[in-house]
Amino acid sequence: MRLRLVPKETNWDFFRYWKMTFGASAAAMVASVLLFLLVGLNFGIDFRGGTTIRIDSELAVDVGAYRDALSALNLGDVSITQVFDPTRPDQNVAQIRIEAQEGDESVSPETIAAMEDALRVIDPAMTFPSVESVGPKVSGELIRTAVIAVILAIAAVLVYIWLRFEWQFSLGAVAALVHDVTLTIGIFSLLQIKFDLAIIAALLTIVGYSLNDTVVVFDRVRENLRKYKKRNLQEVMSLSINETLSRTVMTSVTTLLALISLFVLGGDVIRGFVFAMIWGVIVGTYSSIFVASAILLRLGVKRDWSKPDSNQGNRFADIDS
Repeated sequence: MRLRLVPKETNWDFFRYWKMTFGASAAAMVASVLLFLLVGLNFGIDFRGGTTIRIDSELAVDVGAYRDALSALNLGDVSITQVFDPTRPDQNVAQIRIEAQEGDESVSPETIAAMEDALRVIDPAMTFPSVESVGPKVSGELIRTAVIAVILAIAAVLVYIWLRFEWQFSLGAVAALVHDVTLTIGIFSLLQIKFDLAIIAALLTIVGYSLNDTVVVFDRVRENLRKYKKRNLQEVMSLSINETLSRTVMTSVTTLLALISLFVLGGDVIRGFVFAMIWGVIVGTYSSIFVASAILLRLGVKRDWSKPDSNQGNRFADIDS
């Protein structure tokens, strides 16, 4: 017996309450923007500046013990990760990242010395081969670069979908991506989860995942528009979503199973990244059905791809408002 998360054949009208779902998405986007402007993000060391210290030890790296040793110093945001160094496989290497202290561009030498003394209690033979600082200027450049990366990714999607389908499909897909990114930033602002370069990587991954879902739906829409030329656009789009629903849900659920396992068992180092991915998969699946498709429904599309059309993209379908 095959496992099915949705019935084999469905005939749900996904556009019966499309104004309500679209309005809820718009309200959520506005709320996310307001949260970002009023509350802001809890930027990590990558964006606020700080100091990275490399640790070499003969003993096995114990992240919990390191964190306990440094907790008495009240250093603020401290990130501790174990690193594999292929040039020294016999060594246990860790990397500690500390946020810049208030009023300073980087961690002071006295603070670094206090850290080294605290950690040497765990392993007297511990060495600190490198100390690197990132100032506010570099952090500001990282923020600008991250924003540009996300914008360029969305712009590339706009061009790709435009070339593959029509401009209406392109606008629907990009609106869904903007929806996903905005809601992800909003939830990070609401929960004040640390926002660093790993989250930017998650945002770019979310863009790709959401786009994949949207393209699958749009491809079926285009196929059915050729097949059912007498049906109005709303019926064809609802049929297309029903036909791809099983694939969409199965893909999302299996992805979420892996991500939830990582979230529970992966530790603090990747928890923010995994949370962003979990949220992105959920909102990306939703937006592919209720945001991208709703916009395409309002814009309308050409109904016959069998011959060139001088008015391509300008003929609107019969839409029940």
